[in-house]
Amino acid sequence: MDTDIVLAGLAFGEGPRWRDGYLWFSDFYRHGIFRIDEAGTEELVLEVATQPSGLGWLPNGDLLFVSMLDRSLKRMDAAGQVSLHADLSHIAGGPCNDMVVASDGTAYVGNFGSDAGEEFSQATLAIVGADGITRRGPAELDFPNGAVINPEGNRLVIAESYGRRLLSFDIELDGSLTGRRLFADLGERVPDGICLDIEGGIWVGDPTNRSVFRVVDGGEVTHHIDLELNCYACALGGEDRRTLYLVTAPTSGRGGAAERREGRIERIRVDIPGADSP
Repeated sequence: MDTDIVLAGLAFGEGPRWRDGYLWFSDFYRHGIFRIDEAGTEELVLEVATQPSGLGWLPNGDLLFVSMLDRSLKRMDAAGQVSLHADLSHIAGGPCNDMVVASDGTAYVGNFGSDAGEEFSQATLAIVGADGITRRGPAELDFPNGAVINPEGNRLVIAESYGRRLLSFDIELDGSLTGRRLFADLGERVPDGICLDIEGGIWVGDPTNRSVFRVVDGGEVTHHIDLELNCYACALGGEDRRTLYLVTAPTSGRGGAAERREGRIERIRVDIPGADSP
């Protein structure tokens, strides 16, 4: 199966989200949040000097975005004004990365666990209410990365990149996460960004094996697509939510990725539409 290249010239893309006819994404080393229409026309939404990552929206439409290097969650209102939504430095042991935002505005934000060059440390997930109040979520996570929430809003699945698995949690009424269990042991596959379809299957970008694949609860891989580049994140979008968008690059390293601009947005049609949830 061949993909279409929608956009080239990214430094390193992350955090794709489909919203209102656009694919939104962050680019670490171009230091911006962008969006593209289905024709691939790119628009800069916001410059973020502190390196943007995960994206989501509050119920009132304000954009939430992860600010990686200062370990915070920021907010842009309809007028384009940016403010600090939550300081996560007391929870994040390293740069913050991907996140998912529930329909009530609760954000679940991961982090690297440690800084570059330091010995690896497990991470604690940050849970941030729509009011910006922050608390600690599940701990002892092996590099928590992409996450999804089911349409009912009562289950979160998160990728552990270093753990090579997906974990499932129950979402309680207060937004806390309980009932930790294994969703899928991925063996030699490495999960990064993920997205959910209406049948509960999860598409997973694999940043080391040049592929994207679909896995269901229990670990069965139902679909596998080989790619030219590594896939760091994915999102189901388009009018019918059957276009699988892929954020790809040769590497995530700052030096080469930032200078060579070899990252892409690619897409391919799939049979099962995306769920109407993050």
